[in-house]
Amino acid sequence: MSVHIGDDKKMERIYQAMLLMAPGIGSLKLKKLVDYFGDAQTVWGLKQKALIDSGILSAKEIEGLVSLRERTDVDDTLKRWTQQEVRICSLDDKDYPDLLRNIFEPPPLLFYRGHLHGDSLYFAVVGSRRSSPYGRNVAHSFSEKLARSGVTIVSGAAKGIDAAAHEGALAAGSGTVAVLGCGVDIAYPAENAYLLDHIISTGCVISEYPPGTPPTPGQFPARNRIVAGMSVGVLVVEAADKSGALITADFALNENREVYAVPGSVFSNVSRGTHRLIQQGARLVASAEDLLDDLGLSTPSPNGIVQEALGVASKNVLKEISYEGTVVLDELVMRLKMEASQLAVILLQLELAGYVVKNSGAGYSRVAKE
Repeated sequence: MSVHIGDDKKMERIYQAMLLMAPGIGSLKLKKLVDYFGDAQTVWGLKQKALIDSGILSAKEIEGLVSLRERTDVDDTLKRWTQQEVRICSLDDKDYPDLLRNIFEPPPLLFYRGHLHGDSLYFAVVGSRRSSPYGRNVAHSFSEKLARSGVTIVSGAAKGIDAAAHEGALAAGSGTVAVLGCGVDIAYPAENAYLLDHIISTGCVISEYPPGTPPTPGQFPARNRIVAGMSVGVLVVEAADKSGALITADFALNENREVYAVPGSVFSNVSRGTHRLIQQGARLVASAEDLLDDLGLSTPSPNGIVQEALGVASKNVLKEISYEGTVVLDELVMRLKMEASQLAVILLQLELAGYVVKNSGAGYSRVAKE
């Protein structure tokens, strides 16, 4: 059973978390220390000589652990984490994701905020931070359809494709999982703070790093192995030649997970990585239904909301807006020979009805809609 931090019966996990806060002590060395000395609480209280004699930690790592212990009050730390509603899940908990438990070197602890369920059907949707409107549109609409069919979307909460995937799941009224490369008490990137709060309210935010751990470049590839490891498959929407999404795909392949890719424009740099994946054998996905068929799930039924029929003027405006790119108001005025004020009203109506989205630079792009 996953634990609310502060549970006296589960202090072993707390001390494991304390050890993971020490510089240089990762999952592997934590396991070695616990196996050698019997439990984490014993390790936390050891004298320096015993740590040296074990030969597990370097002199610098021992110095870091001793320093951490001297300046850390365990009770104060527990109180702070409890106030932040941080929970800890270990490998033997039922809430620990089933597939993740069986990967090579699974995280011994997961820190999370929100609601984590070990037996959920997790599916990863990942892609570039520097995404196109087309890519974000695909990630949002595919994730929404998958979520409506009972799939829990997993991604990394980064800008671009990751954020669009989470937002699509949330639009379906479903929980989604954000895997962070920092502590779960840190909103990274900062502009996604509101999104992360929304995710926590219905799904969860998880990390293998203790609260307070700042984001550093080396932690994100490790984060990607969790995204892939807990999921039955990984969909790469947009990825450049060198992309974290490709690292996630590699982890998925190493764990015998299915990798899917969405084709994009041959002129787009952010589709080069996805096209290479397809060349190497990734499953080409042309619709959310392709994924649902492969997962053995049925297409979601309509959500019961009947959209108002579009008028002629609105239909004409919609024809001038593409799924792949953006178009600004002035350009639409020239194309349609309409007054800017009239066009602005129609665009607002289309946006509120969910047919178009306003992007940065005041450009509009079309949203895939049933």
